[in-house]
Amino acid sequence: MPEVATGPGKIKITLKLDTDIIDHFRQIAHQSGGSVTYKRFINTAPHEYIEGRSPKFEDTLRRILREELRSAHDAA
Repeated sequence: MPEVATGPGKIKITLKLDTDIIDHFRQIAHQSGGSVTYKRFINTAPHEYIEGRSPKFEDTLRRILREELRSAHDAA
């Protein structure tokens, strides 16, 4: 299927995504009160990744470890 321009800076393509990915972005859209569609959130994610704004795996892992260590310390 050829790519089709749908507006300035937009190209319509066919892309198959895993169900859990779609569910994740639908949940985010629902939590936003429906002001932004799940498709908009899906489109934003690659921009954030490319621009370095998405959390790095290492940063996420460090945050989780800090939270777990803090919880373990508080429980002791």
